[in-house]
Amino acid sequence: MSMSEVNTLPRLNEPAPDFEANTTHGKIKLSDLRGKWVVLFSHPADFTPVCSTEFGAFARRYEEFEKRNVQLIGLSIDSVQSHLAWVHDLEKAFGVKIPFPVIADLDMKVANLYGMIHPAANNTSTVRTVFFIDDKGILRAMIYYPMNVGRNISEILRVIDALQTADKNGVSCPADWQPGDPVVVPAPATLDAIESEEEAAAKGLEYKTWYLRMKKI
Repeated sequence: MSMSEVNTLPRLNEPAPDFEANTTHGKIKLSDLRGKWVVLFSHPADFTPVCSTEFGAFARRYEEFEKRNVQLIGLSIDSVQSHLAWVHDLEKAFGVKIPFPVIADLDMKVANLYGMIHPAANNTSTVRTVFFIDDKGILRAMIYYPMNVGRNISEILRVIDALQTADKNGVSCPADWQPGDPVVVPAPATLDAIESEEEAAAKGLEYKTWYLRMKKI
């Protein structure tokens, strides 16, 4: 397999590559999950310390993902039997059930579809990635982490909240946005559409400059 094939990444705002895979919950097919958002996250291998803490953190906040209509799916290039043994060990270590499926990607099919193999880091292990796939099967965001830095579950939930808020209201979410904070309304598309501070205030908008206006929703 060539370096270019291994490093191919799916593109944002295009359909997420479909796959069918064996998991700790049986076979799953990504396209069968239409109507739900999906957070697909990979780890280098089972029984790794940093990823073990992440599995515990995802499990503890699983209900928060469910409330957002999100299906969590883990992945590594290990067997179902290895995954099951690791999950069993984690449930004892953290005192919490691991309620989401973990893909057994022994043939690296899913890992290669999503560009999770980085030969400069490791030829056989998936780097630690998070892919956000919306309820229409479109890839909306992705985050990559190095092997030695754990993922922030609050940030993953924040990205979901921001994407769903933007979709629902036709707005954008500014830096450090949290649910309940002001959002950014679309900038004027023509000269005639540019508003003064007074005109924006009359519409209930917080005026920063002509191209940056915000509102509460």
